[in-house]
Amino acid sequence: MTDHLLEVRDLSVRFHTAAGAVDAVKNVSWHLDRGETLAILGESGSGKSVSASAIMNLIDCPPGEVWKGEIIFEGRDLLKITAEEHRQLNGKRIAMIFQDPLSHLNPVYRVGWQIIETMTAHGRPAPAARQRALELIARVGIPDPEHAMTKFPHEFSGGQRQRLMIAMALMLKPDILIADEPTTALDVTIQAEVLALLRELQAETGMGLLLITHDLGVVAEAADRVVVMNAGQVVETGTARQVYHNPQHPYTRKLIAAAPGKGEMRVGGSSRPPLLEVRSVSKTYGDVSALNEASFTLHAGQTLAIVGESGSGKSTLARTILQLETPTGGEALWKGEDLFKMGRKQLFSLRRQMQMVFQDPTQSLNPRMSVFELISEAWAIHKDLVPKSQWRDRVADLLMQVGLHADHAQRYPHQFSGGQRQRI
Repeated sequence: MTDHLLEVRDLSVRFHTAAGAVDAVKNVSWHLDRGETLAILGESGSGKSVSASAIMNLIDCPPGEVWKGEIIFEGRDLLKITAEEHRQLNGKRIAMIFQDPLSHLNPVYRVGWQIIETMTAHGRPAPAARQRALELIARVGIPDPEHAMTKFPHEFSGGQRQRLMIAMALMLKPDILIADEPTTALDVTIQAEVLALLRELQAETGMGLLLITHDLGVVAEAADRVVVMNAGQVVETGTARQVYHNPQHPYTRKLIAAAPGKGEMRVGGSSRPPLLEVRSVSKTYGDVSALNEASFTLHAGQTLAIVGESGSGKSTLARTILQLETPTGGEALWKGEDLFKMGRKQLFSLRRQMQMVFQDPTQSLNPRMSVFELISEAWAIHKDLVPKSQWRDRVADLLMQVGLHADHAQRYPHQFSGGQRQRI
């Protein structure tokens, strides 16, 4: 028997690819105690999510292979139990908040049914499950829980879907909650409320919280201990205070030095001409107003931040400007020309000048296309941009600019972490 709630010992995971075996996790060891928050910190692709997925038996084997190690929970090695025993544990005793909520919410079922199913699948009565779902939906900050239960996942913003995923994971008051980047899509006010809710539940139930993140602010606020991972290996462990204020490993020092928010606030306008003038843009869905007369001006060489909580209309505004949504009213002037009045040919030419990095990379990348095909597709559409003979070198150059490797071009989106997909 072990004194720890959960203990990972010498865990090693590799993935078999066309280019050979890739070691995603190498000899990783750590433990989690009851009532404790352990943060696994590291950049995207460092092996954080893979090690957590092994606990839940969620690694596809093949191509994945857990080839060494033990994961001990209540004296049992989770790597040696049956699939049926895992089903009894997952959700009930060990729950997970996934980094990519849209991919883990079924698009054809209403969210209320999906959240309630978490309890009914483990034999709890439906009325009690419904009451618990309404309580948690309200506690994670979703307005009008009764109405929210009747909606489908696509009717929520990214941050709201993240909150629904958190509510689903908390339904059965698990002994261990694995939270994979749980606050990435949340605004700061909701982030604070969610972290407070998790602390409350820890106090009530003694739940152990495994927090997988690259957000140093969340680590400093929520974690008791920290495990730092780099290239699939643990490079440093310690209390949150020790790691944050006295990092020992060069990689940890590099992570902390790169944290945003240490520079001065940049204030000021631009003397250069306006590129984009948005005037009184509105967007309604039925009788729901998503945008109400939004206006701003963006100048050449300027960075404009649109700030607001999830569901406030930020993404709708961006998508409407790009004509991915049809506006209800207003105008958007690109160098003096109204985008909303342009024909298809004009918009086609303009696409190369206005691009969008979407919030949810998994839904934005075609799973059947390699990274090379995804990146070079723009040149196949706009044929005069880059000669085909230069595509491979240019893709390699672009991948390296965002911290990936040239040989990643031959892989597919599912072979990357969420953060790596965002870079792609």
